[in-house]
Amino acid sequence: MHKMEDVRVNKFIAGCGICSRREADRLIEQGRVTINGRQARAGDKVTSEDALAVNGKLVSQRPALVVLKYNKPPGVTCTEKDRHAEKTIRDVISYPVRLTYAGRLDKDSEGLLLLTNDGALIQAVMKGSHCHEKEYIVKVDKEITQEFLAGMESGVSLREPDLVTRPCKIWMKGKYTFHIILTQGINRQIRRMCQVFGYEVKSLKRIRVMNICLGDLRSGCYQEVTGEELRQLYKDAGITSIEDSVTVQQDNDREGRDRGWNRHTKKE
Repeated sequence: MHKMEDVRVNKFIAGCGICSRREADRLIEQGRVTINGRQARAGDKVTSEDALAVNGKLVSQRPALVVLKYNKPPGVTCTEKDRHAEKTIRDVISYPVRLTYAGRLDKDSEGLLLLTNDGALIQAVMKGSHCHEKEYIVKVDKEITQEFLAGMESGVSLREPDLVTRPCKIWMKGKYTFHIILTQGINRQIRRMCQVFGYEVKSLKRIRVMNICLGDLRSGCYQEVTGEELRQLYKDAGITSIEDSVTVQQDNDREGRDRGWNRHTKKE
């Protein structure tokens, strides 16, 4: 486990998987958090040696880091709470540690979604200026032309917000299907890019985020990211702390286990 030193109390609570930092701030404001028996204040810092309690319950040290790759089916909304959503991530995936997604997929899209309890990794993956690659297979409603590919590749002017997408890599896979690699995270970007050229997306599947590939992971299943694959993810994200102890601890915990399994999410 990491030995936490001089960490803001809201970050510590979030790192323990209890709630988000924003929710932790609310708990602190409401006087529901104590440090060594005294009421915590916003901005307080703690270490793993402090006795921190939330609602009177002692909080243990930060849990082992978890990163999952999940094959999201169409129809699942990337949100934790939304009374208007028919089916959310919380509804379909069961895991003992609180996890958050690192990069959304819209409800109608499917494929690779990274889930983790590491806030630093989430921020690093989602930060647009880092230009991390995300790869998709897309099927459209009419035949693909070279003009369409060239226009998509060079950058597309989008409205709301008024911007031009970054140049991207794109190539034809079939008469109606193409591969595309983006380095941005604009909402519904591929669908909106296609609309500019008069195409409608019929299906969209993300197959890679940085070095993490979907592979043969079945729809609705998840798999833990471990070992060298996890180390490379952190290296590409520009985070070096993974080498301290978390990965070593994960590898030791999983030693001797079969790495090729798929885990199912909650049954309908």
